[in-house]
Amino acid sequence: MTFDKIYQYNFPTTIRFGAGAVSELGDYLIKNKLSRPLIVTDPTVAQLGFFKAIVADLQKKNLSVEVFHNIHKNPVKSDVYKGTDAFDQTNRDSIVGIGGGAAIDVARAIVLRVNHREDLFKYDDLIGGDVYVTNEVPHFITIPTTAGTGSEVGRSAIIADDETHQKKILFSPKLLAKIVFADPMLTMELPAFITAATGMDALTHNMEAYVAKMPHPMCEGIALEGISLIHQSLEKAVNKPDLESRSKMLIASLMGAVAFQKGLGVVHSLAHPLSSLLDTHHGLANAVNIPYGMEFNIKGFEDKFKRIARTLELKEENGEAVVRYLFDLNSKVNIPHKLRDIGVKQEHIETLADLAIADFAHPNNPKPVSREDFKQLYLKAL
Repeated sequence: MTFDKIYQYNFPTTIRFGAGAVSELGDYLIKNKLSRPLIVTDPTVAQLGFFKAIVADLQKKNLSVEVFHNIHKNPVKSDVYKGTDAFDQTNRDSIVGIGGGAAIDVARAIVLRVNHREDLFKYDDLIGGDVYVTNEVPHFITIPTTAGTGSEVGRSAIIADDETHQKKILFSPKLLAKIVFADPMLTMELPAFITAATGMDALTHNMEAYVAKMPHPMCEGIALEGISLIHQSLEKAVNKPDLESRSKMLIASLMGAVAFQKGLGVVHSLAHPLSSLLDTHHGLANAVNIPYGMEFNIKGFEDKFKRIARTLELKEENGEAVVRYLFDLNSKVNIPHKLRDIGVKQEHIETLADLAIADFAHPNNPKPVSREDFKQLYLKAL
């Protein structure tokens, strides 16, 4: 980075972290004179024992709870509109997002829409729509149940168009949660596959943020520590989970989301089209693509990869060793090495390349990525 320019650094919100933190939710709502929360989650989490216990605890404290869980795995605009209707029709005073990235993204988009009623995509950050986010928003609380996206500490929501599947970014500092209850106990019962996919998602956030081209030394330090924590804990969190490994993964996930305000890159632009076209789990899409995307970035950025290799405690401190490590880690957590193993076919490649070049993430990649580059990366990973 150069030192003759002015840079702006922003850091997120209050985090209550630790086993049992979620039990503080009811008292927090009461203290802030909130009695009618809309809880936004996904259909799977809504059925789980810990979720029902959270709702029961709030009801025991005489709080009126409304649950909205009618959302897609990769959220779309209509999910947000339905959630806003639920907020209006049941006269809510606050929003609590509980879940992984999808649930928290929908919750955050509802937070925006409550007092911003023009077409949702008018507020798309990629076309400067953040300037229209001018009104107040409801009190917003987030509770992560996966260690992956880190959406709980974010200021943006990614929502796709129902028809075109193109992803839009809704962004504003107003959309930060007022408080995060990050309770690793909520991640203890996650299936191994989800732990693996979301964990590789967190690793992708930290690695891509570290090599992204925008200067942000604070984020780079956070990203390296996030990489280190995942190196220490992901394999155990997947195969023999305990509180320490789950806690480290949850912290690393939060750190990845803080770090990627610096930007993401080629891996996310490879992954997003898989979710929109084939409904692939976002973490899984990142997991399969990360070795190929990182390999693409080595040339010209050898120093960055040397630092990553050192953080991963690799014998050889170079980019090639990092790529080998990523393939090995995928094997250890039972994630396939090839796109064909997750439903991608040769006939998808051209459409995927079109979607990838239109994606918002790769302009922050340390080196430019052309449509032909995307096509070749998909073919290599196929």
